[in-house]
Amino acid sequence: MISYSGLLQKLNEKGLSRTALADKAGVSSRTIAKIGRGEKIAEHVLKRIADYLGCPVEDLSKSISDNPVLQTLRDEKSIRMSGGLYHELQIRMTYNSNHIEGSKLSEDQTRLIFETNTIDVGEGIPVDDIIETVNHFRAIDYVIDVAEDPLTEDVIKELHRMLKQSTKDASLPWFAVGDYKKRANVVGGKETTKPKDVPAKMQSLISAYSSLQNVTLDDIIRFHYEFERIHPFQDGNGRVGRLIALKECLRYSIVPFIIEDTKKMYYYRGLSEWENEPGYLTGTCLDGQDTFRKLMAMFDISQE
Repeated sequence: MISYSGLLQKLNEKGLSRTALADKAGVSSRTIAKIGRGEKIAEHVLKRIADYLGCPVEDLSKSISDNPVLQTLRDEKSIRMSGGLYHELQIRMTYNSNHIEGSKLSEDQTRLIFETNTIDVGEGIPVDDIIETVNHFRAIDYVIDVAEDPLTEDVIKELHRMLKQSTKDASLPWFAVGDYKKRANVVGGKETTKPKDVPAKMQSLISAYSSLQNVTLDDIIRFHYEFERIHPFQDGNGRVGRLIALKECLRYSIVPFIIEDTKKMYYYRGLSEWENEPGYLTGTCLDGQDTFRKLMAMFDISQE
């Protein structure tokens, strides 16, 4: 099956318009509309399009997701579309997730980096804040690419590697970028899993999660809490955890959630009080879903 993102990417590479494709390859505008809706195209028409674009049919046959949010993100990502859902997800999730962890970059500065690859640093902006912002953009791209793949240790470690690569931490001999922590750490004054126990704990967590038959938002939130409780990496656990939640929401056609920096105290309370009252964290994540729904409404995207 041909995908709209695959077609648009090839047209963009060739500097061609959809009108040119219709005129010169003998493909009707109706057929192009069918591609946009993810409908199946006859093999001989698919071959004609591929021949005109000078590429193998396989290059146009990227999978179509049943999840309209994920498909929209993939379509827009493939052409780096400006001003759409992909654009706003990148900026808003990156700003909020990094700011929760102490980044000094404003949302406007984050937007400037994404849109122009430049930055008006102002005063006192650590270099790592800028590096980790760019890294987070790439990590979201990775999440979109692997959204429908099973959640594995390799995927989780790759998210950490992408987030922390080229930072000051990466130059420390004991800081394991893309691997589990070597030194004990605490979060919110509470001990986390000892380094020697992390591999077994993570394997157990992923195994239990993977055995679930019908994953719900509650399951993803519970996984997020348990991941943060283990705190498997030396640093970056919160951001990696929220990226995992984004991936799994996209995987299971659940509206994702963006935890806004203004709600971080509720978020921290939810993690801290989970064992006594899981409703705190669940409520904060539901609020984050409302934030994402507002983005969907801006671009007239419906999922539920």
